Amino acid sequence: MTAWQRLQRMPRAELRALQDSLLQRYVQRYLWPFSPFYRALFARHGVRPEQIRGVDDLRRLPLTQKRDLLPTADDPQRFKQFILQPDPQSLRAAWPLHQQLPLLWQKWTQGSEAVRARLRREFAPSFMTFTTGRSAEPVPFFYSPHDLQNLHTTGSRLIDVLGLGRDYRVANVFPYAPHLAFWQVFFAGIAEHMMVLSTGGGKVMGSSGDLRALGRLRADALIGVPGYVYHLLRRAAAERHDLASLRCVVLGAERVAPGLKQKLRELLAQVGAHDVRVLGTYGFTEARMAFAECPTPDDAWSGYHLYPDFAIFEVVDPVRGEVVKDGEDGELVFTPLQARASTVFRYRTGDRVRGGLQYDPCPHCGRTVPRISSDLTRESSLKDLQLLKVKGTLVNLEDCAMLLGSMAEVEEWQIELRKKDDDPLEVDEMIVHLAVKPGREAAAEQRLRELFKSRLEILPNHVEFLGLESMLRKIGMETEMKERRFVDSRPRT
Repeated sequence: MTAWQRLQRMPRAELRALQDSLLQRYVQRYLWPFSPFYRALFARHGVRPEQIRGVDDLRRLPLTQKRDLLPTADDPQRFKQFILQPDPQSLRAAWPLHQQLPLLWQKWTQGSEAVRARLRREFAPSFMTFTTGRSAEPVPFFYSPHDLQNLHTTGSRLIDVLGLGRDYRVANVFPYAPHLAFWQVFFAGIAEHMMVLSTGGGKVMGSSGDLRALGRLRADALIGVPGYVYHLLRRAAAERHDLASLRCVVLGAERVAPGLKQKLRELLAQVGAHDVRVLGTYGFTEARMAFAECPTPDDAWSGYHLYPDFAIFEVVDPVRGEVVKDGEDGELVFTPLQARASTVFRYRTGDRVRGGLQYDPCPHCGRTVPRISSDLTRESSLKDLQLLKVKGTLVNLEDCAMLLGSMAEVEEWQIELRKKDDDPLEVDEMIVHLAVKPGREAAAEQRLRELFKSRLEILPNHVEFLGLESMLRKIGMETEMKERRFVDSRPRT
């Protein structure tokens, strides 16, 4: 594996050549021989593994999507078809002699059981997470010990891109769950020998417990879901906690509005933390790794810095599925280069990115690795609520969320979709529930309507105000694994 310090400064041509080589090796020695699903997919489309010689050849293969992993009546455990499953025969056929020789030597010197143990360390599923989409059944996704080591490696890189020092004390307030976000932070801390306190988020210790832990730890970095981090800092400011030790806030699992970063900085100043960096991250279960923005003077979006030796990203037209030009909007497609256990290939993430992939050196840190634009819509987690017909207009609710999260007057919010008069045959209505700063109701409603009209070309049907505590209960803060920001109350058709 190429050392990260060298890789992150490589010229683009060298990075592409490296990916071409790794892709060819991965397809011929791991994916095609060991994956039941992809071996059948190659056969159906008349593609031989030796035809995949580089990134440009990926277009020979169709895209995979989440519904391909979902159970069917005929195959209730379909996810197993995506687990790499080598056996002695397929290993002998796929691996060249120089790759087999270490196994043969180990067999001669230590016995067959030592070889089986070595292969188990590389391939055997030993750790399980789940996809988290609300529109489909969660799908189990497995790691082998090899994949867990990759999680250590990518965790180290994440720490490096974020600019966190190894002496930092980190408070991890992601929900404790079999999902990537929590475990990426956990293993990053292990890899870098950092002090990481994982609280499990509000559902485990509550915000009062988390605040006490932050104070006792004298945390340098706070890492969690944007909504909960904002709630935590707002409570810290109201209760006059001293969090002056904080130097960095890292947000994940949701797109982060620039306006929210500003609101967080204002709260941080109230608890004594000044000149704090606020950075976003991006990851998803199927990738089994996360990517980060680098520090910028004004916390501007810098893009998520990728690891070219671990994965290839493409951007495709979401309708046609064809690769778009560099820098164009589209849907992200993911292909791993080092994966074992559960493995997807040319996988449609469902995430739309404005600005596509960026290949120019980062203007902030100078790294030459590709970057995903930070303007990312997480359609994979809200597929049933993302793009909906409201008054005949196609509306992206995450764009609504970006506007609400950036409004200085707004403390908490929820968007609800209903049918007029609760009549299934009537038109759709959008209701925005708000908790705002005292005395700001009229200004907040006027500002909200102006923003929705100018940016989204729609207006909410109703704006309803609740007290902060009522709103916190309504969205499930500290009781739900993730806040209920979007509610579809319309009858299912």
